[in-house]
Amino acid sequence: MQADDRNPADEPLTGDARHNEKMKKKQAAHDKIMANKTQEKGLLIVHTGKGKGKTTAALGMVIRAIGHGMKIGVVQFVKGGWETGEKTVFDAFPDQVEFKPMGEGFTWNTQDRARDIAVAREAWEEVKRMIADPAYKMVLADELNIVLRYDYLPLDEVLAVLTAKPEDKHVIVTGRNAPEALMEAADLVTEMTMIKHPFRAGVKAQAGIEF
Repeated sequence: MQADDRNPADEPLTGDARHNEKMKKKQAAHDKIMANKTQEKGLLIVHTGKGKGKTTAALGMVIRAIGHGMKIGVVQFVKGGWETGEKTVFDAFPDQVEFKPMGEGFTWNTQDRARDIAVAREAWEEVKRMIADPAYKMVLADELNIVLRYDYLPLDEVLAVLTAKPEDKHVIVTGRNAPEALMEAADLVTEMTMIKHPFRAGVKAQAGIEF
């Protein structure tokens, strides 16, 4: 065959043309997958693991929900003793965010199990109220997993409430050591894995990063 008789379509793609063809195929595959994703529902979301970012990611969802005009309830089971930057932000949206830091610090700070249980119960009652109230479209139970780990609340009770939540409501639970039963019941579970943390190099918790 003479060089002039060659069909350009038979020539191998190179450079940008190859990349564009690859992206075209990816787009077609993506569109095919998305065509079947038509369901919309409230999600039970769990952020767990030893890595940093569980609460940070959850609060990012809260900010995103604010942008969509939703009403959100945030209850913090452990970190109530801290002055956090997010509280200042959420205070600017009083009609959309009810932010309730109800903990008194980590259990090794209080050294009073009976008091810890009472505070956990009070915070859980607030979570239940928000879940039951149709005005709230998202509820964040921050560090609830820690409360469950120490048996401050009955796991069966918590699971019963979370699995019976309204169909259109998002509920986010954070904290290390999420119970297996909770992860099984959840729609979305993310485990944060620690690779490296400055605390181990002597760097203390810092404003804007940890709180």
